[in-house]
Amino acid sequence: MKKKNVFVTGGGGFIGSHLVEKLVKLGHNVKTLVPYTVDNSWGWIDTFPKEIKKKIQVITGDVCDGNLMINELRGSDIVFHLAALISIPYSYKSPKSYISTNVSGTLNLLEAARKNSIELFVQTSTSEVYGSAQYVPIDENHPLNAQSPYAASKVAGDQLALSYFRAFNLPVMVLRPFNTFGPRQSMRAAIPTIISQIINDEKILKIGTLNSRRDFTYISDTVDGYISAIGNKKCIGECIQLGTGVDFSIGETLNFITNLTKSKIKIQTDKKRMRPIKSEVNRLLSSNKKAKKILNWRPKFSGKKGFINGLSNTIDWFKVSRNLESYKTDIYNY
Repeated sequence: MKKKNVFVTGGGGFIGSHLVEKLVKLGHNVKTLVPYTVDNSWGWIDTFPKEIKKKIQVITGDVCDGNLMINELRGSDIVFHLAALISIPYSYKSPKSYISTNVSGTLNLLEAARKNSIELFVQTSTSEVYGSAQYVPIDENHPLNAQSPYAASKVAGDQLALSYFRAFNLPVMVLRPFNTFGPRQSMRAAIPTIISQIINDEKILKIGTLNSRRDFTYISDTVDGYISAIGNKKCIGECIQLGTGVDFSIGETLNFITNLTKSKIKIQTDKKRMRPIKSEVNRLLSSNKKAKKILNWRPKFSGKKGFINGLSNTIDWFKVSRNLESYKTDIYNY
């Protein structure tokens, strides 16, 4: 694989940090954008080994700053755009901020990419854009039906990206991961919420609905999907999903985790963690035929066995005290 100059937004976050780490190991020149903070935090990049960290050019800033994006994209070949506000519950509380970051911020990146003649722009989507599945498995032709302000902002960002391909011939693809999980995931998701509370010896596990079904995709498989887009001209102009093709309920997932940890814990349904009825997405199950055909992508952590192996890896990561200390297990995280 030819070495590329790669710009990653959201490189300090969950998927972004794993992607940055993999790109460095593959020998690419990596520049990443992380939010400015007064303590100069780089998110999960701060936990990287020195030999990895020293190979990353980290810049602080905001995708909402269009001029900054134009300047920082100079010399880049590829843009992986992962920076976003992602919490669904917080989008109920502050919907305007989601438009600013996920829509206007994406527009700024697209304009910057156009002015800098980028050879590939990868827009990160989410399976939430579909809402509750109208048929399964969901393919890329499934109707878009946003059931939260977060999902609506991602629909808008995705469509903006594709419009830049159609209107300006910008080499864009939309990558749509289904429920990625694994080490470093935030507490706004079910799996780290369950695991962290169990590992922290909480007496009562507080959780939302147990009935929703999701196609959980392990982090290394998702990252492989991004990597497979590099140098692949077939993906330009396309929207491609990354999912295993198998789904599990939150209740089933909870049982897998308690079996792996050999724990017994009382379950308490927390109304604060429940979505409004019309906003609840009941099922997301992906077809991955297009990813297999265009990206030659196949999930290594697939089926029940693969899912349990991914959960086991995640549990082992949470058992490391310095990792668990990064989470506030005793409060509800938006």
